[in-house]
Amino acid sequence: MNKKEPCSKCGFIHNCICDHQPTLDSQVEFALLYHENELNKLTNTGRLLLNSLPNAKSYLWKRKEQPEALITKINQENIEVWLLFPSNESTLSSDYLANYSSNKKQLFIFLDATWQEAKKMVNKSPWLKNLPCLEIQATASSCYHLRRNQSEGNLCTCEAGIEILNMVKEPEHAQAVAYYYERFLTVFQAERSGHQL
Repeated sequence: MNKKEPCSKCGFIHNCICDHQPTLDSQVEFALLYHENELNKLTNTGRLLLNSLPNAKSYLWKRKEQPEALITKINQENIEVWLLFPSNESTLSSDYLANYSSNKKQLFIFLDATWQEAKKMVNKSPWLKNLPCLEIQATASSCYHLRRNQSEGNLCTCEAGIEILNMVKEPEHAQAVAYYYERFLTVFQAERSGHQL
């Protein structure tokens, strides 16, 4: 019996979700800074943002090297950067609209990692420590249950992206990504069981 190959794009074997993937023209940019441990995890939801938003780009975090392409983008005069990370000086997402520069392109940096890894990434990278931080106040509880030991109140990368799209007044885009994400969660559970929906 021939073994069925996974879809080259979404990675699923029995339930391809590529037909559910939106292509959205957002006014903001997303930079997903990946911890190397996160890169090939099937449970990673950051790729849903990368698939849906042409303005979303991925970068690999390394302890001893800066991602030069991202640093170049951060240093552009017409870009305002926000690191999605809670700190003592964070701007809360509810205060974002009162604090952002409307004449600049908005770039949101997501640390695509476990919470413990994300803290290490910031602590070991002075260039990240110096960025203005934005703390998301979630409007809904996380639906993400694909990994063990998830802390209550934390969001996965895709859920954080949905919150940002709502925050910047792009509710249609947020809804489209949410639908794609929900399909991903449903299909992931079916794939674990090895059956087609």
